[in-house]
Amino acid sequence: MSTRRRRVGVTALAVLAPVLVWLIVDPILGHRLRIADGEETLDIGAVSVAVVALLASLSGWGLLAALERFGAARARAVWTGVAGAVLAVSFLPFIGDGMDSGTRISLALMHLAVAAVLIPGLRGRASVAGTGTAGA
Repeated sequence: MSTRRRRVGVTALAVLAPVLVWLIVDPILGHRLRIADGEETLDIGAVSVAVVALLASLSGWGLLAALERFGAARARAVWTGVAGAVLAVSFLPFIGDGMDSGTRISLALMHLAVAAVLIPGLRGRASVAGTGTAGA
């Protein structure tokens, strides 16, 4: 399987994973995901979950491809470190106010679901034809 085809599949799974979490939490368990900001309340729906996951996935893929293309030594190791740092930073909003514990936990699970698919999936093994290196 080509690197591109594998990464397209990983991206699709990374979008699907948090949507599945949302499906369990919101429609099945009945906990509405809401974030309050002053007088405004943001309802988090499946479309917004999918769009954010897609943007994160494409950004991660783009950074990895750029690192590989421009020959960064140990591109996948650097990318993995950046991905871990981005995951850690993505948890910072959860320490603030504006959401109940159910929403906080659900969003954290969504972030972890995306990372659990993206980090090992995009990192994967490079093919000889895809990047010019075998197993680097």
